[in-house]
Amino acid sequence: MWRVADVVGVHEETTTARTIRLRLPEPVRFLAGQHVDVRLTAPDGYQAVRSYSVAGATPPDSLEITVDELPDGEVSPYLVRDLAVGDQLEVRGPVGGWFVWRPEETSPVQLVGGGSGVVPLMAMVRAHAMAGHPAPFRLLYSVRAPESVFFRSELETLARDDTFDVTYVYTRRAPDGEPVGRLDAATLAANVLNSGSDPAVYVCGATGFVEAVSGWLVELGHSPDRIKTERYGGVGGAS
Repeated sequence: MWRVADVVGVHEETTTARTIRLRLPEPVRFLAGQHVDVRLTAPDGYQAVRSYSVAGATPPDSLEITVDELPDGEVSPYLVRDLAVGDQLEVRGPVGGWFVWRPEETSPVQLVGGGSGVVPLMAMVRAHAMAGHPAPFRLLYSVRAPESVFFRSELETLARDDTFDVTYVYTRRAPDGEPVGRLDAATLAANVLNSGSDPAVYVCGATGFVEAVSGWLVELGHSPDRIKTERYGGVGGAS
């Protein structure tokens, strides 16, 4: 069911990405990892629908999406550059039941995100913190450069808790003294929870990133049944 949401806040994450806070007309039921569909309608009736992961929810009726601009996109440039507080968006959801984390789960959790693939993982990190959950959470975040990091300040604050840890892999430019290079099997092995602890693993990013990381995890002894993946794209298209 499509609903009209009010834009009640915007926050720039990077030079090409922003977080948008939406207030819906009724209470929101949300599981960390879900997404919403956004529909834009042009004056001539042309419609474009895209899916965006929910970065977090604030009961009872608000949620946030974080959108990274695609240079040739039909929807993301408008959401990142033009949408303003007071505007409205048509949204559907949140939806999804596979790539989600629930507070009643007790096992350790390993998150691996590439670029904007960190967004649904951030929702899980926030849900873990809000629940005061005792299970260890670890995030391995592959990103181009320090200025490309989403949610940096909040991640650093959350990492002060003994149950959460974040490690960055910089692929193009790193802070002084830190290595630069793509995430590889050796780096992954050195920075993820050991398979012996039987963690639930969530991997999100571009297709090639997700496939490579999933394969390395299996080689490290992680059960394929414990690895859940989400790729860029999702439901939606133009009509």
